[in-house]
Amino acid sequence: MALVLYQHPLASFCHKVLIALYENGTPFENRFVDLADEQSSADLLRFWPVGKIPILRDETRDSTIPETSIIIEYLDRHYPGPVSLVPEETNAGLQVRLWDRFFDLYVQVPMQKIVIDRIRPEGSADPHGVNEARAMLSLAYDMVEKQIDGKAWITGDAFTMADCAAAPALFYARTLVPFTEKRPGIEAYYRRLLERPSFARGLKEALPYFKFYPYKENLPDEFRPQE
Repeated sequence: MALVLYQHPLASFCHKVLIALYENGTPFENRFVDLADEQSSADLLRFWPVGKIPILRDETRDSTIPETSIIIEYLDRHYPGPVSLVPEETNAGLQVRLWDRFFDLYVQVPMQKIVIDRIRPEGSADPHGVNEARAMLSLAYDMVEKQIDGKAWITGDAFTMADCAAAPALFYARTLVPFTEKRPGIEAYYRRLLERPSFARGLKEALPYFKFYPYKENLPDEFRPQE
């Protein structure tokens, strides 16, 4: 297999890349990474010493591609399919990249801050940082509510890389800070993302791992592990 994705099914950033791969039916090998396992970690670190997932290995080109947005752009250029996730037109492409970064920086990052704080060792919690993260999520929701008004997807009629970023970001963020009834647009957008076959497939594959999610009690009923 030319393409190998190093990833973990519970990791939100990995879902982002999986969506892109599944959108176009791109053949790839799914390489599970267990950072707690020395051999599994070593396999990852030899390609990307930073140790962050996902990374994509292109064995045909002997290339290692890190960082989710770069991976998706790489796939769009070198392994194109029926769904173009990054428009070639300059302004449209910039809008997609903007909202892609928006979901990564202002939804994913504060979401991860809240989750990680829950599993930090006793005495090392950061309640001030968590409050800031919750405030950022609330602000981000308001901006998404305004942006999605009148659109099927975050930048318009086409599903793009920005929606690949939005889907896992909103899925996990919603378990921490609800959208509330004052944001019907983002709730409807979230439902459309859940129904997208590429995202639904990734969530189905993650089902056995949701029991390890620190806020599993807040997951939607269909994804909540049975005790």
